[in-house]
Amino acid sequence: MSDQPEIHDVVTIGAGPAALTAAIYTTREDIDTVLFEKGVIGGLAATTDWVDNYPGFPKGIAGLDLAEGLREQAERFGADIRLGEVMSVKDEGEYRRLETTDGDILAKAVLIATGSDYKKLGIPGEKEYYARGVHYCATCDGAFYRDKRLVVVGGGNSAIQEAIFLTRFATKIDVLVRGDTLRASEVLQHELDNHKDQITVHFNVVTDEIVGQDGKVVSVSGTDKLTNSPVSFETDGVFVFIGLLPNTQFLQNSGVELDEIGMVKTNDRLETNVKGVFAAGDVRSGATMQIASATGEGATAALIMRKFIEENYSKQPVAATAGAV
Repeated sequence: MSDQPEIHDVVTIGAGPAALTAAIYTTREDIDTVLFEKGVIGGLAATTDWVDNYPGFPKGIAGLDLAEGLREQAERFGADIRLGEVMSVKDEGEYRRLETTDGDILAKAVLIATGSDYKKLGIPGEKEYYARGVHYCATCDGAFYRDKRLVVVGGGNSAIQEAIFLTRFATKIDVLVRGDTLRASEVLQHELDNHKDQITVHFNVVTDEIVGQDGKVVSVSGTDKLTNSPVSFETDGVFVFIGLLPNTQFLQNSGVELDEIGMVKTNDRLETNVKGVFAAGDVRSGATMQIASATGEGATAALIMRKFIEENYSKQPVAATAGAV
């Protein structure tokens, strides 16, 4: 058996909307493409209850259905989607070497599209009760709390959208917001008004501890910033929606330049500072964190990678499909 690593035209790290869109474009033009995903195919889009602002779906679409459609379309053109992890990326001149759970793989072009993960509060009880009362995905875990009381931490779009979703199950929801206003869009705030019988928003509350008893969450302790006095909220579960962090830990020794919060820096052609390595979607510095823009960047990245391969591997030309859009 040969120890020679697999060689592919494109290896995409991640299989969210940006990566799947890129794969639709590359595989449609007969560019050999492998995608590695260590989590959920479809990324955070797959765990979003409802997507109301994706073009072409006037009534909205379930995030899981959108993600599944992207996956099916990419696989129809021949994308090789693998459940596995990429631990490192190194430029070795002619190829980029990726250390993966499938062994080392060589690629002519690499697309970093690992997206972002949920930010953690970093408070006592959060780690201890993860998946046993502490959650980051209402779509995944909300149904466990039918006729229960919940706490939602956060004041942005995700927090309010997920709190509204949780009204399908919970009888009472306390939303804890650090600041004195909501950062959610006006549309969501207006929708929130329709759920005042179930949702109460508490402003200027710092979440200090998730309290458990007998192996389950029973309350959340916090501090009222205006009075500096302790506050407590009885609850059966806690859903945390305080933002996202880029999944770029595996790039620490790769030479790929990251910004101050760990997102991948690119130029306007989605190129990183490392030859043959590109980035698209929520992991890219300056990303708008929208599914529609992620798919657009995926398409752009695919076309740019195709050109890169043609220019640098002239003896191995990439065949373009006539009439490609």
